[in-house]
Amino acid sequence: MSATTTVVLAGVGGQGTILGADVLAKTAMAAGLDVKLSEVHGMAQRGGAVDTVVRFGEAVASPLTDPGHADHLVAFELTEAARMIGVLKAGGRLVVNTRVIDPLPVLIGQVESPEGLEGRLAEEGATFLDAEALACDAGSPKSANIVLLGAVSTGLSFPVELWREVIAERVPPATVDVNLHAFELGRRACGEGGECLL
Repeated sequence: MSATTTVVLAGVGGQGTILGADVLAKTAMAAGLDVKLSEVHGMAQRGGAVDTVVRFGEAVASPLTDPGHADHLVAFELTEAARMIGVLKAGGRLVVNTRVIDPLPVLIGQVESPEGLEGRLAEEGATFLDAEALACDAGSPKSANIVLLGAVSTGLSFPVELWREVIAERVPPATVDVNLHAFELGRRACGEGGECLL
């Protein structure tokens, strides 16, 4: 990792982006790093965009990042990946859930749903996985956010056991086993080298 690592998580309200960012931040803190976190909730309660920036390193001055400076972008759905691609630096890592959630203007017929998103994101070097399918395999579709954390964890240097401890502390007690399984499935999908396979 560089002196300061910046991870942006982007999704819509209800997808668990804020919990995912919290787990990432707490994992970095447990590793002894300085952590700054910035949340933009937007219309989270209505399915609007939710973006969270997590920055960590030996000393982090600000929770904010400029366009073209994020090391990792974790997109919880395709439209948000396309919207937020500008935050990623050249050579940064883009992990994208293949789910599509149409924004309100599309749902009410004001605009057409964007086409060709996956192809355009692939040109940007995106790696894709079906986080919902993997979450269902783990036992709950609600754990898709933890699947995505498992995927991005393969590109970060935190020990797996540290991730597991933080997840177990942060999720509801009745869901610990499901979420730990979801995390492992996300890691397997992207492999130790960080290239997603699904």
